[in-house]
Amino acid sequence: MAFASFDDRRASAPMAEINMVPLIDVMLVLLVIFIVTAPLLTHAVKLELPRVSSQPNPLKPEKIDFAIDAAGQRFWNGEPLTRTAAAERFIVAGKAAVQPEIHLRADQSVAYRAVAETLADATRAGLTRIGFVSEPDKP
Repeated sequence: MAFASFDDRRASAPMAEINMVPLIDVMLVLLVIFIVTAPLLTHAVKLELPRVSSQPNPLKPEKIDFAIDAAGQRFWNGEPLTRTAAAERFIVAGKAAVQPEIHLRADQSVAYRAVAETLADATRAGLTRIGFVSEPDKP
């Protein structure tokens, strides 16, 4: 604790002590608050949750392998077809109860126009589950 002094030489020197009493008071108040509120945080509501079986959903979406080779020829599950025939099959597949997944495989040298036309035809038919299949890089 600092006391006043009549010594003029020490009066101009800055005080080199930190008053710890207010810091200790704040710490003790926070400790009391945490001790009081901690039991309230552990309160849990007891619920009786329903039990269900975890059997898988039997409806599996159909998978369509759609491929475009380097010449721009389209293939539906390995069967060659034209763009108009593919668009008609997309429309039929889009009306199904469970929307099929389309796995699109395009040759790396095919023109992007063929891929864009296929995507546009599938989107126009209402198909949204389209995935691109590619080969991983070999180290």
